[in-house]
Amino acid sequence: MRVLIKDLLGELVPALPAVDPVFEFGSLQVVGQEGFADLRPLYVGREYVGCDMRPGPGVDRLLDLHDLDLPDGSVGTALLMDTLEHVEYPRRAIAEIHRVLKPDGLLIASSVMAFPIHNHPYDYWRFTPEGFASLLSPFAWRLAWGAGDESFPHTVLGIAARRPPPAQVEAALTSLLTRWSRRWHQPARSRWRAVARLVIPPGLPLLADAVRRNVAQRRGSRE
Repeated sequence: MRVLIKDLLGELVPALPAVDPVFEFGSLQVVGQEGFADLRPLYVGREYVGCDMRPGPGVDRLLDLHDLDLPDGSVGTALLMDTLEHVEYPRRAIAEIHRVLKPDGLLIASSVMAFPIHNHPYDYWRFTPEGFASLLSPFAWRLAWGAGDESFPHTVLGIAARRPPPAQVEAALTSLLTRWSRRWHQPARSRWRAVARLVIPPGLPLLADAVRRNVAQRRGSRE
């Protein structure tokens, strides 16, 4: 659990009243995050179930996201906060969430892109915002967002539902996510240059120039 994710949920929860029951998938509070990673205080008065593949703090039920032992349409709000990078088959997991989500339910998911490997116990994937949008394609409505540098975000976010919300709700969400991503913006230009120096041989100046132009265009500036 990261500070920016708790910051996001602190704004999202009042803006998107939860449908019961709330299921958090990937709820294990790993060593060093006991208490801090607890999302229950954000959902006071709601039926809340913490689920993970391993027992431990924050876990009420042991469940495998690849094959959820839950009836169809039994989950009101599904939380997958910084979890999908640890799931070996994320499309299968999203299909399972789609199956168990109520018709008026909601999925909120986050993951990482520019972030170190962190084995809890496995770390398989890094996602772009477009990748998240594709991952959430089984849902009738979805938003995919990034935080950090536009060309190299550190965080991706997805919100999805089996049926579209009212237009004013979508507009409010877009405004909220815009504010949140600006708050957690982090320039990535220096990282791009460092990576380019590592992967582009000195004898390929034209390719290096193309990379620099692409980064400049994405940031709306010129080298």
